[in-house]
Amino acid sequence: MEETRSSPAPTTATGVGSSTSRRRQDTSATSRMKKDCLSFLVSLKEGFQYFKASIFGQAKKLTAKNEREATEADLRAEKMQVDAANAAEEAKFRIQKSA
Repeated sequence: MEETRSSPAPTTATGVGSSTSRRRQDTSATSRMKKDCLSFLVSLKEGFQYFKASIFGQAKKLTAKNEREATEADLRAEKMQVDAANAAEEAKFRIQKSA
């Protein structure tokens, strides 16, 4: 069985360059992780709003007195779902742009 050994990080003449680049990598990894987490939260919110719109639409359809009200309930639920998707896309775009 072969042992894997990690080689020591190359040092520069001053010894400062490698630590600065490492900090940038850590910062960039942290920044990327933060963006990914925020995008995930936006996706969860979108899913919740989509679910809420579906339940709202079904409730309105069940309580509709005529076909016109049922159709309006369907249209309103679909509009709520589209609005949720649009808001999520806009939020994700702003998150990605903020870097």
